[in-house]
Amino acid sequence: MQSFIQKLVTRVLGFAALVLSAAAMAAPSGTPVKVGGTLALTGPLSATAMIHKLVGEIYVEELNKKNGLLGRPVEWILKDDQSKPDMARTLYEQIVTVDKADLLIGPYATANILSAMGVAQRYNKVLIHHTFGIPNLARYDMQFPTWATGATPEVSGPNLVLDALSSGPKPPKTIAIVTSKFPSVHFMSLGAREIAKKRGLNEVLYLEWEFGNRDFGAIASRLKEAKPDFIWGGVIALEGMMLLDAMKKIDYTPPQMFHFLPSPGPMLKSPDAKNALAMTIFEQHAPMMSNTGATEFAKIYNERAAKAGLPDIFVDTQAAASLAAWQVLEAAVTATKSLDDRAISLWLKKNTVNTIQGPMRFDGVNNYGDDMTKVKQVQNGEWVVVWPRASAKPGARLQAP
Repeated sequence: MQSFIQKLVTRVLGFAALVLSAAAMAAPSGTPVKVGGTLALTGPLSATAMIHKLVGEIYVEELNKKNGLLGRPVEWILKDDQSKPDMARTLYEQIVTVDKADLLIGPYATANILSAMGVAQRYNKVLIHHTFGIPNLARYDMQFPTWATGATPEVSGPNLVLDALSSGPKPPKTIAIVTSKFPSVHFMSLGAREIAKKRGLNEVLYLEWEFGNRDFGAIASRLKEAKPDFIWGGVIALEGMMLLDAMKKIDYTPPQMFHFLPSPGPMLKSPDAKNALAMTIFEQHAPMMSNTGATEFAKIYNERAAKAGLPDIFVDTQAAASLAAWQVLEAAVTATKSLDDRAISLWLKKNTVNTIQGPMRFDGVNNYGDDMTKVKQVQNGEWVVVWPRASAKPGARLQAP
């Protein structure tokens, strides 16, 4: 009997040793793989950039719990570009020349990404980025976007929004377009202006403001006077909330209003943003939760976002585009078994990567692939996709104001 127990103990200990040995072999070791980038940790873009910071932290932590990259731990060199394109350019120079980053990942927002892209091109580095809004400017051969809007969002985006409105109970006949001069936002708003005209909508107001503006009183007054059926809001970050607040102060309740790139959390929490519309690529509900990594990531992100005190703890288009950039980076390095920028670039152009947003390819104009854009609306305290219907949350339909 004692001999049997001794043999059993020996087998159990041997199995445990094998498990520990396998775990040790899987743990990343050696010189860290450096992934360098910036985010707008301060300045007017910081409210949204904090989402990208949280996503990157989660992904790197989870990556290092497994095998890292090529069996080596991953170190994320993150710097604050202060929401300034010139600062982003300077910092990416430092990341490449001083910090000697092996790989680059893009900053938040079009202007800053364009600055980073120039540095990447100078040093022949791959740049994977997540929020570039003007595809026709992305002419560098080794840049890869996960902001999955297709190559002509200035056409497809406004058409998508107006298609959604046409499907609803009150299709608009008049439109007001008010927009920030922030590059990607202004670009899309000019596109919306052209598309609205082609579709026969009567433009009753067009206004622009400088990015960084905080006084929206005059704009709200002009909107109230114009009495549009629909407002295209070319807003980014907290601009949409400031505009809604200015409207409230003059007792003006806007009609159906679209907010191009709002900070999703603050808008979700505001009663003034009821039925607000925005563009999205991913929201945390069916059918998108079946995409690669969505369920696992959402659980971690929700917990971490709540702990960080973010206004919206759910995975949205910003978080998903950011995660997709990291997924694409990992997939390319793993497939090529290399940190060589040229090898990574060539592989991405020939292969599809399964991401939280869906399958992504980079073989189109300026390395853009499919347009995955959708229209979402604030309904009952959450953002839900309402158009196109195949991507809508089950049971959700566009609601009129």
